[in-house]
Amino acid sequence: MAAHDARNIFDDAIGRLDQAFQHADVDQEVVERLKHPKQALTVSIPVRMDDGSLRVFTGYRVRHDDTRGPTKGGIRYHPDVTLPEVQALAFWMTFKCAVVGLPYGGGKGGVIVNPKELSRLELERLTRGYVEQLADFIGPETDVPAPDVYTNAMIMGWMMDEYSKIHRRRTPAVITGKPIPLGGSLGRDDATGRGAYYCLKELERKRNWKPDQIRVAVQGFGNAGQHIARMLHADGYRVVAVSDSQGGIYKHDGFDVPSLIHIKNESRKLQAVYCTGSVCEAIDAQSISNAELLELEVDVLIPAALENQITAENAERIQAPVIVEVANGPVTSEADPLLGRNGRLVVPDILANAGGVTVSYFEWVQNRSGYYWTEEQVHARLREIMCREFNVVYDTMQQKGIDMRTAAYVVALNRIGEAISSQGTMQFFTGKIK
Repeated sequence: MAAHDARNIFDDAIGRLDQAFQHADVDQEVVERLKHPKQALTVSIPVRMDDGSLRVFTGYRVRHDDTRGPTKGGIRYHPDVTLPEVQALAFWMTFKCAVVGLPYGGGKGGVIVNPKELSRLELERLTRGYVEQLADFIGPETDVPAPDVYTNAMIMGWMMDEYSKIHRRRTPAVITGKPIPLGGSLGRDDATGRGAYYCLKELERKRNWKPDQIRVAVQGFGNAGQHIARMLHADGYRVVAVSDSQGGIYKHDGFDVPSLIHIKNESRKLQAVYCTGSVCEAIDAQSISNAELLELEVDVLIPAALENQITAENAERIQAPVIVEVANGPVTSEADPLLGRNGRLVVPDILANAGGVTVSYFEWVQNRSGYYWTEEQVHARLREIMCREFNVVYDTMQQKGIDMRTAAYVVALNRIGEAISSQGTMQFFTGKIK
């Protein structure tokens, strides 16, 4: 994310809050509280590099609001990390947790670094140094980090291990997204895509879709994009276009998604193929750009790549009647009203991609209880939460005559507002106790 964008991203996030307040049943004090992160920590992390030199990296951790429970959110390693960006991401996590009813507030962290330039030993030293600086700021009952951009299960394992060493006790619940042998949860790998899939299945039920008649385009063929494409394909949906950072492919009759996933994960390239066992044959398909994929005449568009993909510039050309935001922030605030005016339904990111944080919550619960669930139990519990909360948001949208994103913020704001108001607002402190 460019520095120019970062300066405005937190203000843009706050704008969603003001819009939701008009339809929510909360005190003005609630909005005022939520406009200010509770805590923001900036740290310096000295790291001895492999060549003997010393580099000092800057890291951040923000705890936005903990009224409903410990703060929760990922840690990203990226050269463009800024404090306003981390504040905005923590704000979004507060609402994401509330919209699916998790007993968490929002947190986020980041380190300014290009991890691809570090050796694995340097990466471990950086990670442990970051946790050393955060050791009094995070904790199972305080703030629970997780993986994000350019961090993974192994890095989370290092973080948990370092925290445990500092506190002299093994503490798996301090971090989620860990490797399975270190206390990670089954079902975490596909949780984000699966959560969005459950949302789509509820929409299928409401609109009486016949899957084999529904054409789907998926922008972004990483972890989340692959999983939702795989599950929809298994149900008979026609996945007609997919793309990665290099570009996309389109086939009117749809692709065999498992074949695409096999080749992508084996060769790191996205190619139009059909595989039988380990033998893959190229098939005819049209090469398209990421921008062209967004404007295809399909029934469901799934942006699962980067933020700011659908903007005021291209919103009028989006033909898909349903957009499911698997990525964070793929639709800009300027594009939202244009899509709404054209009758496009946007299933917002704070609902659609909340499967990841929900299964992270399951991991935290399992760590704290010392009792671990089967993958089937994880899937069943994820489905229960995603389907229930999708319907709460959908019903709010219809009852209030607002778009689905605003409805999601209203649901979340009401839940956060109840928690904040239960501690007293101006109306309580200046009035008479009944």
